[in-house]
Amino acid sequence: MRFAFGSIIVGLGSVGLSSCQPDYAELPTFSPERKLLQVVVELPAGHNHAQRYDASKKDFMPVRRAGLDHVVEYLPCPGNQGFVPGTRLESTNAPLQALVLAETQPEGTVVEVLPIGMLTLDDNGVLEQVVVAVPARPSQRILPGITSWKMLVKQFPGAKEAVGQWFQHQGRPGEVRLVGWKDEQAADQQVHQAMK
Repeated sequence: MRFAFGSIIVGLGSVGLSSCQPDYAELPTFSPERKLLQVVVELPAGHNHAQRYDASKKDFMPVRRAGLDHVVEYLPCPGNQGFVPGTRLESTNAPLQALVLAETQPEGTVVEVLPIGMLTLDDNGVLEQVVVAVPARPSQRILPGITSWKMLVKQFPGAKEAVGQWFQHQGRPGEVRLVGWKDEQAADQQVHQAMK
């Protein structure tokens, strides 16, 4: 098992070290030093085998549907999908989801981010929000100079479509519907509302 904080990756052997694994669910929402929003990567960019962090096992587990590992068909994840620690949504009783538009980061990486937008989804009648973000460190960004929703849709209009398609294909056809997009202020408000 390996985990990372920022850009430091630490490798752990799997024998007898499970108690050394961090409890990602108990991390603070904002980094203590720089007061920046944090996201824990569950599914690295470029992958399509859905997985989630299981706080009871302190491990990343495959999402299963009908007894099988869930594979998102059509395209790989366009960013690093994960969750905002220290948050909980009433509608799903799960942490607030996030998608970090950056190069592939290993599962368990904790990334300091700048929220640039928010996607609202209808998943079989349950509304879910996803914070769309970029790394706070400019050296980790693949979208140079993008720090707001307005800048993203102006300079990279295809990014909105790619992100939307990824989330729509996480369910069976017609199961997940895009409700709408909002800017970085709405994303920031959602984070604060979801904090435990």
